[in-house]
Amino acid sequence: MSCIFCKIVTKEIPAQIIYENENVVAFNDINPAAPLHILIIPKKHIESIDDISPADADISASMFTAAKEIAKNKNLPDYGYRIIINNGKAAGQEVFHLHMHILGGKDNLGPMLQR
Repeated sequence: MSCIFCKIVTKEIPAQIIYENENVVAFNDINPAAPLHILIIPKKHIESIDDISPADADISASMFTAAKEIAKNKNLPDYGYRIIINNGKAAGQEVFHLHMHILGGKDNLGPMLQR
């Protein structure tokens, strides 16, 4: 498989992994849009939100649980953070493997995202 995120899951491509469980891997984004920018990806290749099936409910839950735990570990709940999932090319999805962005570490993250 040529998916870059699948290669991160299998450790073929190195990444700064900061969280991992049986369903997901989280790592620092190599092109951060905020002081703290972490990606959470499912270990199973799912192209987009549109491709999630009812059988993937545990994966979806794991993504949000990971986001909560990572935010807590980075002291973000007191400061605030954003969770973003781009779905489809027109929405800005660049890698077609479902992924969640956690952005934090700065006030007013909205203007930062208008690159």
